[in-house]
Amino acid sequence: MRSKTLALAAVGAGVALALTACGANSANPPASSGTSSASTGGSSAGGGTKVGVILPETATSARWEGFDKPMIQEAMKAQGLDADVQNAQGDVTKFTTLADGMITQGVKVLVIASINSEVGKTVATKAAAAGIPTIDYDRLNLGGSSKYYVSFDNTKVGELQGQALADALKGKQGAQVIEIEGAPTDNNATLFYNGQQKILKPLYDAGTLKLVKSQAIDGWDNQKGGNTFEQFLTQNGGKVDGVVAANDGLAGAVITVLKKNGLKVPVTGQDATAAGLQAVLRGDQYMTVFKPIKQEAEAAAKLAAALAKGDTAGADKIATQKEKDPTGNRDVPSVLLTPQSITKDNVKVVIDQKYVTAAEVCTGDVAPLCQAAGIS
Repeated sequence: MRSKTLALAAVGAGVALALTACGANSANPPASSGTSSASTGGSSAGGGTKVGVILPETATSARWEGFDKPMIQEAMKAQGLDADVQNAQGDVTKFTTLADGMITQGVKVLVIASINSEVGKTVATKAAAAGIPTIDYDRLNLGGSSKYYVSFDNTKVGELQGQALADALKGKQGAQVIEIEGAPTDNNATLFYNGQQKILKPLYDAGTLKLVKSQAIDGWDNQKGGNTFEQFLTQNGGKVDGVVAANDGLAGAVITVLKKNGLKVPVTGQDATAAGLQAVLRGDQYMTVFKPIKQEAEAAAKLAAALAKGDTAGADKIATQKEKDPTGNRDVPSVLLTPQSITKDNVKVVIDQKYVTAAEVCTGDVAPLCQAAGIS
């Protein structure tokens, strides 16, 4: 990924509080029938072949606990598997500790959505030494050894973001763009960026759009993203015409700063969270990217079921695509699902598929906007 450095300037406490309130994603996790795992603080569906699942964090995106966890539990149970689903809460030491515990317990398969490639690589190596196959879930661990990878076409996610911003700024010659990207340690963030640039770089090169600044945000930290955006905005004389924000959390932080400065411009996002969809309906956020996580969870469960039985031929029939690991110089058998661009015109798609409920989205000032959009 490109290397960019930035000395972040200090900002007022009021901005920090606003970002804390408005920048982070939120979601109400669906009710789960799983039982609590007292030893690790996670949950297990009970019965069936034991599979370990480690999710990365909860601080910067609502998806992991709100969507992935219950959907993985349901999908694993449907495959006759007992999924012990844990969350490392952004702590690499905890991630490793959780993995060590699952390996010791003798899980048949380990599914890992890593905090970064280094910890993912380490965990996969330990699992392999114990004869346990690993599946990289959502994020490919560069230089790792997991035999399979399940995610969305993340380059396509970036293309959708870039195209949406290009469409929103069409006819505005020289429109000024700021890019607030995801964590440089997350391969997905690199793929999002690459996809965005397929659309936007030719427009920058032609002068159709003007890139003001671009910055990757460590840890996908929403507050850092908002602070960085505010600094760029100030340096540019308070002018911006559009913002590439890599996910809904960063978009929310950007929107907080825009409102503070009396600005309203197209902002991209990703994950189709309740907060992101509300922002889209209000017109504060131009778009988000919907990734039907249930499909991802089901693909991971089918792969895990095959691997738990030692059926690599069956797993190969599921993972028919390839994702390049440039660090490990290998092509990883993959399931790469199709994302969808969501604007004000099709927010209903996400709600109709029950990824968020109308009750979560259509609150307060958004209620009449939902009615106008045919959401009830």
